[in-house]
Amino acid sequence: MTDKKRGIHELYGDDPVAADKAVWGRQTNPVTRRGFLKGSGLMAMSAAVGASIPFAHLMPGGLIPAALAQSEKPFTIPGKEGLIVLNDRPVNAEAPAHLLDDRITPAERLFVRNNGIPPVADNIEVDPWELTIGGESVEQEMTLSVADLKAKFRHHTYQLQLECGGNGRSEFVPPASGNQWTTGAIGCPQWTGVRLRDVLEHVGIKDDAVYVAYYGADTHVSGDPNKVPISRGVPLDKALEDESLIAWAMNGEDIPHMNGYPLRLVIAGWPGSVAGKWLRKIVVRNQVHDGPKMTGTSYRVPCESVAPGTVVPDEEMCIIESMPVKSLVTYPKSGIEHDIAAKLAIRGHAWAGDREVVEVHVSIDFGATWTKATLEKPANRFAWQHWQASVEFPETGYYEVWARATDDTGRAQPMVLPGWNPKGYLNNACHRIAVQAV
Repeated sequence: MTDKKRGIHELYGDDPVAADKAVWGRQTNPVTRRGFLKGSGLMAMSAAVGASIPFAHLMPGGLIPAALAQSEKPFTIPGKEGLIVLNDRPVNAEAPAHLLDDRITPAERLFVRNNGIPPVADNIEVDPWELTIGGESVEQEMTLSVADLKAKFRHHTYQLQLECGGNGRSEFVPPASGNQWTTGAIGCPQWTGVRLRDVLEHVGIKDDAVYVAYYGADTHVSGDPNKVPISRGVPLDKALEDESLIAWAMNGEDIPHMNGYPLRLVIAGWPGSVAGKWLRKIVVRNQVHDGPKMTGTSYRVPCESVAPGTVVPDEEMCIIESMPVKSLVTYPKSGIEHDIAAKLAIRGHAWAGDREVVEVHVSIDFGATWTKATLEKPANRFAWQHWQASVEFPETGYYEVWARATDDTGRAQPMVLPGWNPKGYLNNACHRIAVQAV
């Protein structure tokens, strides 16, 4: 092991997020001692803390005893593997880039982005779960069970990207408030369900319909039953796309609890917050939806560019729609040593919201020159696209491998951070990994 490599290991150990932050020159403050416990198992924590918990029944789901949060033993999210927990109230966690190498994102690697406290999984049965379709602009309100959805409508399976609007937030300067996502709030599993369009047409859509929104069964972190944690939506034409699904399965299995079990919307290409989880109600509106996290600065960016740190009035913020073009290096892991006598194979994924990626390039000289990668077509519309390339290093030393995708409108990822915004949304700067050529 070289002195430089030994120094990296001493500083960062095997923490890929810390190593990636070192590449970017960012400071790291990972949350590694917090996690999630099912509400139904909370009483069992009495033994772990060495005493009874008199008010255990009042402790919000998604929170762990402080005594355990302060321990040196890491916690995990049931059904997830390798995710880094950013917050536990509500639960938010992401996968390091190298753990997203699969063509189809496995359930255990899909990020978790919750705004409220999920319903207790032990109390849920899939087929009897009910979904109500209502709102000012439906011909008739109707309630359907999951069993009804399965029986009445044609099933569809698509591989669809989901990405948090704040993915990459940790890189903005000055810092933006919210979970400090790095690159891992993205995934592209296979989803199975029925088309949202088929269900809406079944109940009837009035001529004045303009927006479709959701309500879930999650509860507000405050515990106030009158507060809704999040209720967002999309314009009618987006809701009526073929790939907009009411889904009950992911990768051929039940949707993971933290990702919306037993029923959720999957509306790809836009911020993942429009794809409501633990789905209980869909409303067809005659106006732009005004539920929680639809107004103010939530999931909005300045309508015009602003200087970093600017306070932007709410009326000058515009709703985020399609996500920008982006790519990720998933192999190799950042921070490796590589024999200079051999070519280095690299690969990853690229996506572009509502658009298609047409080119991916890689660079080893900080963007001075670029080499075109081999790019595959998506499995279907809104699936990410796989790319691969190989590079040679001219001499020993420290290198960064950068990836840059270009969409079918000619828009390419910037090499530096894109326009600053108060909530740190839409960061699509080139992803980079560190390589030591020896």
